[in-house]
Amino acid sequence: MPTTTLTEPHQILPTPLGGTLINAVSHAEPAAFAHLPRLELSERSYADLELLATGAYSPLTGFLGEADYLSVIEHMRLQNGTPWSIPITLPVTAAEAGGLRGMVALTRHGEVVGTIDVQEQFAARKAWEAREVYRTEDAGHAGVAALYAQGEINLAGPVTLLSVPRGEFPLHHRTPAEVREVIQARGWCSVVAFQTRNPIHRAHEYLHKVALELVDGLLLHPLVGTTKGDDVPAGTRVEAYEKLLAHYYPQSRTLLSVYPAAMRYAGPREAIIHALSRRNYGATHFIVGRDHAGVGNYYGTYDAQEIFHNFTHEELGIKILRFEHTFYCQSCGQMVSPRTCPHDASHHLTLSGTKVREKLRAGEALPPEFTRPEVAEVLRKAYAEAAD
Repeated sequence: MPTTTLTEPHQILPTPLGGTLINAVSHAEPAAFAHLPRLELSERSYADLELLATGAYSPLTGFLGEADYLSVIEHMRLQNGTPWSIPITLPVTAAEAGGLRGMVALTRHGEVVGTIDVQEQFAARKAWEAREVYRTEDAGHAGVAALYAQGEINLAGPVTLLSVPRGEFPLHHRTPAEVREVIQARGWCSVVAFQTRNPIHRAHEYLHKVALELVDGLLLHPLVGTTKGDDVPAGTRVEAYEKLLAHYYPQSRTLLSVYPAAMRYAGPREAIIHALSRRNYGATHFIVGRDHAGVGNYYGTYDAQEIFHNFTHEELGIKILRFEHTFYCQSCGQMVSPRTCPHDASHHLTLSGTKVREKLRAGEALPPEFTRPEVAEVLRKAYAEAAD
């Protein structure tokens, strides 16, 4: 089935990247594709399929061909010059690739979930992709390890998705078109999006509320696709977000909606994709803080902010809000940043993600200066249940 596009009506929201919001959700019956060769998708590829078909990855209509793949790796742009920083590919083994030409049924756990019209096959340049996209060839990097584990052949071509998988969070799982509908219904003229794969703590809350002084609405858009094994599970995180928003945020100015992407941990390069896709969801602003999408010590503290200087505001179509590291200062008695606090580190309360997980595993309480009590309780219960 051919891909269609939704042309945006006259409105104040940013136009999707490329001018149109891709819609390749076919609503066809799986039985219609029973005669086709099949390819079982990984969790990441299934997430990419949804993001492609619902327009989150507009202007992409399918998995990248070789020319775009090479251009994205080298220039952070599609071949036509459109900003794009991470190759969205469909990797398979050489043995699998042999029988995959033309229309192929895509399956998840054996069930048909979509199709790809395979128009091209090409060899992945894994080492080069690792160096340029992840800035390291070290297999200790979670994203590089996943790249090395993939098949060596990439399939390219337009895709369709049979239905949107609402998954674990049906109340919060919205397509870009659906998020745009909510934004319009609420009359928001400006929207700041916030990406997170971690439970929200007081430093995040501080950023949100500073941003809400500037814009009409906050799109809290947590990533709920595949993450590292030691990251807090998505279900626990979403429960914590619900508690926090219910008690500490203005309901009329916030929207919790999940982002189904898998985490690549590509740091600066991933920050660009996170911003561009949020433009497609209708956001006008995007928060980039300390070590966005990073892992370990592979990236500089503010590399994910600096990389946006490679593009003009007109190209990005979304305003980047750059924030420095924020923390609770015991002498100031509030959340601050290096820009606003005169005290040295001995006055500051900061906890790394690793330290937070250690405290939770040990059954220790998280200080209220670090996170709200309701959030701390959700995390404490989740870790206690996991330990049983």
